Amino acid sequence: MTMFEFDPPLPASVAIHDSESRFPVRRIFCVGRNYAAHAREMGKDPDREPPFFFTKPADAVVDSGSSIPYPPETEDFHYEIELVVAIGQDCFDVALDRALDVVWGYGVGIDLTRRDLQLAARDKGRPWDWGKSFDQSAPIAPLHRATVLGHPATGRIWLAVNGDVRQDANIADLIWGVPEIVSILSRSMALKRGDIIMTGTPAGVGAIVPGDKVTGGIEGLGQIAIDITPAVASRRAGEAA
Repeated sequence: MTMFEFDPPLPASVAIHDSESRFPVRRIFCVGRNYAAHAREMGKDPDREPPFFFTKPADAVVDSGSSIPYPPETEDFHYEIELVVAIGQDCFDVALDRALDVVWGYGVGIDLTRRDLQLAARDKGRPWDWGKSFDQSAPIAPLHRATVLGHPATGRIWLAVNGDVRQDANIADLIWGVPEIVSILSRSMALKRGDIIMTGTPAGVGAIVPGDKVTGGIEGLGQIAIDITPAVASRRAGEAA
């Protein structure tokens, strides 16, 4: 029996549509600049170069309906609506024509981003972690099983802030589709059950502030909603309450 110095945390998880069970999250992979229009608005060439990836910690996930405090160390907090892919089988170097076999299901997610920190890191050739991989930065709505839904390759993807639509596109516009993303990612490392892939965002990203209500959705996959609340007052360890 393994003994731990203290009780380990419960695994991060995402709700499942029409189920009381939850999908345990192992890792979160994100695809950068996977819509041509978004690549252009970020000042980059949308030519179909090999996709690149970054990660978020598993415990960055929060459910739809959550209230998310404005994060520290940023003055430019952005939304990015995304198609989420949930992996249901362990695999390594999976062939393109078998890639969908390892997909458990799909959902709607928002890649929350501290844009000023991300761009400062990018311009200095540094990793994006501080801009992307912070607390509660991966809201994800209930996942839909592929055995019920199938594998969506087209459908409207949209996001609104306080009812004003800011992003409006189609998942058919992905530069790299789901089978390609899964196959390419699995060449670099073994994918495992519980891995999540956020597939990239369309054009129209922008800032949000406390008091904003962010909603979005993907045709056939339902909707997601989060509220942005004021920043949590910081308190250094050891200071008196």
